[in-house]
Amino acid sequence: MVTWKMKCSTCCLLAYRSDHNETRKLNCSERIMWKYSPDSDPALCIYPVNLGDEGNYTCEIVSSAGTFLFFSSLTVIVPPTVTLTCNRSRVAVCQASAGKPAAEISWIPASNHSTEEEVRHPNGTVTRVSYVDWVNSTLPTVTCLVTHPATNQTLSLDLS
Repeated sequence: MVTWKMKCSTCCLLAYRSDHNETRKLNCSERIMWKYSPDSDPALCIYPVNLGDEGNYTCEIVSSAGTFLFFSSLTVIVPPTVTLTCNRSRVAVCQASAGKPAAEISWIPASNHSTEEEVRHPNGTVTRVSYVDWVNSTLPTVTCLVTHPATNQTLSLDLS
């Protein structure tokens, strides 16, 4: 018998009993299923994954050889939406919205005069905004570098 338990005892339970060729699914979303066939491969599949799926998972296998427990932790990474704009005061604004974890923002050419804001959202994502003042700059463009585990992006803006 193979049983997957998600997060807590009252949450999703996905089970397979080989001697009866029987599967059970309790309190599980339709996105949670067996990756292949539970009799040949008891791997779990969550598709599409979302932030609510993050947490701890336990797989219990019971056979004539004994009971075996396997633990897994799922961390969901969300790429940010990235924008680069310039306001009327010639301030470049680079925004990395709703990423998880928070994105890192840097500038080319490098600037010691950038300021940053961060907003943490209830769903665990983070929006970061970086501002650089280019009022006295003679540079034709500014480039924003956004670094994140899911994606790296480079956006350039014409300052002329």
